[in-house]
Amino acid sequence: MKKALSLCTAAIALQCLAHTPSAETATPDTLPDIKLRDINVVAHVNHLSEVAKVDLAVNPVKSSQEVLRTVPGLFIAQHAGGGKAEQMFLRGFDLDHGTDINISVDGMPVNMVSHAHGQGYADLHFLQPELIESVDFDKGLYSMSKGDMATAGYVSFKTRDRMPNEVAVEVGMHDYQRYRATASFINNEKESFYVAGAFLNDNGVFDSPQHFHRLNVLSKYTRWGERSRFNIIASHFNSSWNASGQIPERAVDKGMIGWFGSLDASEGGSTSRTNLQFLHRFDTGDGGVVNSDFYLSYYTFNLFSDFTFMLNDPENWDEINQREKRIIGGGHTEYTNHFHLRDYMWKWAAGAGFRYDHIMDIALYHARNRHHIGTYALGDIDQSNLFAYAGMEINLGKVMINPSVRVDWFHFSYADKTAADFNSRGNAQAFVSPKLNAIYNPSERVQLYLKGGRGFHSNDARVVVVEDGKNVLPQALGADFGIHYKPCDNVVLNSAVWYLHMNEELVYVGDEAVVEPSGKSRRFGVDLGVRWDFLNNFYLQADYTYSNARMTEEPKGENYIPLAPVHTALGGLTYKNKHVNAGVHCRWIADRPANEDNSLTAKGYFITDLNASYT
Repeated sequence: MKKALSLCTAAIALQCLAHTPSAETATPDTLPDIKLRDINVVAHVNHLSEVAKVDLAVNPVKSSQEVLRTVPGLFIAQHAGGGKAEQMFLRGFDLDHGTDINISVDGMPVNMVSHAHGQGYADLHFLQPELIESVDFDKGLYSMSKGDMATAGYVSFKTRDRMPNEVAVEVGMHDYQRYRATASFINNEKESFYVAGAFLNDNGVFDSPQHFHRLNVLSKYTRWGERSRFNIIASHFNSSWNASGQIPERAVDKGMIGWFGSLDASEGGSTSRTNLQFLHRFDTGDGGVVNSDFYLSYYTFNLFSDFTFMLNDPENWDEINQREKRIIGGGHTEYTNHFHLRDYMWKWAAGAGFRYDHIMDIALYHARNRHHIGTYALGDIDQSNLFAYAGMEINLGKVMINPSVRVDWFHFSYADKTAADFNSRGNAQAFVSPKLNAIYNPSERVQLYLKGGRGFHSNDARVVVVEDGKNVLPQALGADFGIHYKPCDNVVLNSAVWYLHMNEELVYVGDEAVVEPSGKSRRFGVDLGVRWDFLNNFYLQADYTYSNARMTEEPKGENYIPLAPVHTALGGLTYKNKHVNAGVHCRWIADRPANEDNSLTAKGYFITDLNASYT
């Protein structure tokens, strides 16, 4: 498209709090006053997560997806009606809906392996933004506790143990309405129990009404002991929507439809997820801590799309239906402790866990106006992952070295219900991921780091079976060199150069039910960031990334990786005092190659958001 169009939906929000929350029960609008001066650049292996706490406290957030933008360089976009998982871009990856980024909530994985729409599909819409307490993240494949899909990075959310009683109503343009309420039934020193719910309705700006409906419900019980904490979390989410989809520019130029028109208004779908989680933390009394989490989920997905209109079937058109049902079970336990050697404290950790996915009737159908007229693929998948890891932080004063190793074992099984013999076929493979982080702190204001490691991204189970176990877990090798610098109390700067090499991946294209080899690739780039807390009430944040992504086995000029981002930038200026919160935030993605020889260009765009609120 030659033009990019951005629309801003105005909304009026009314909120009633039954009592004024304390810092311990604060909502996002009343988070404790965290400043950059409170951040110590030499305190952590993952310093950027500390900076993100300030970003999260200062900036108002409307959705859990927006919280993902606190990861410097992680670019988020939405398409196809608002009900699908967001499109993500990071470090030269078009991550699609989550293929190479590991996302979790309270230890429960969000990514769906061997998904009907694409590997690693990560739908965060089940997470209510008001319930987010913190976000932990890192870029690259250097965390021993993160395995599958953590090649470009990981993002880990934690929900609040306490919430106040409150009711909120948001009303906006295009029939936008969002109602939410939180009821705290128990809130004392030893126990907490609350229920939070939200309902959203939005018809959108398009000629064909979006009819987007979403329901969220979550309950969380917490009990504190003398040396322990125990959580039970139950949540449910469902949504349905219509989508106008992408449109050909020539159809607009010829006057067939307007910019907000649609050629196939039957696109859209529905999805749901029900979760039960158990979390436990125990202090052993000798400096050790045991953290455990277990989860069980039931998930459904039903999506109708028409990407090519009447290219393949002029009579019935090319609408497809991707659908599945699955049960996910898993958990993990980690033990951490420390000991002193001379004047320094050394830390060590070890953990183990598992994940099992039982996917029923994963399908790709040919459809017309949401009615099936043919079957391209149909089957059942069972996928298992066992893992263990161990690592140590070796403290040598100004130098800290963090070696670690992770071992994963996978088993894949696929039963093709369209095949005449209808037998389940399977494969298994193990993978070892050594990692090494080194940090040098020449002063209290400067941190230099060097990171390196091996990781992987599992392939779709249908790919594994078709290719008879070849490249089940293609390896990724990465390295980072960077600096965090705090020239004064209210300014934090960060920069990094990085490199990532990936072996051949055999990608299952869910939209066509075919396997595409992508070959070996290499990516390198630069990350730059600045945070400035000035005049007591103003906060400036800016992040820029450059990425160069190429296939290594193709001729020069024909080795571009389609849709890989090259330049991205995110920035914002926020004013916040006791009653007023206002800001302007911008995000930009530059033009990028749309095919292997760069003869087609995916046009970039620039979006500006304005917001203001009074409490």
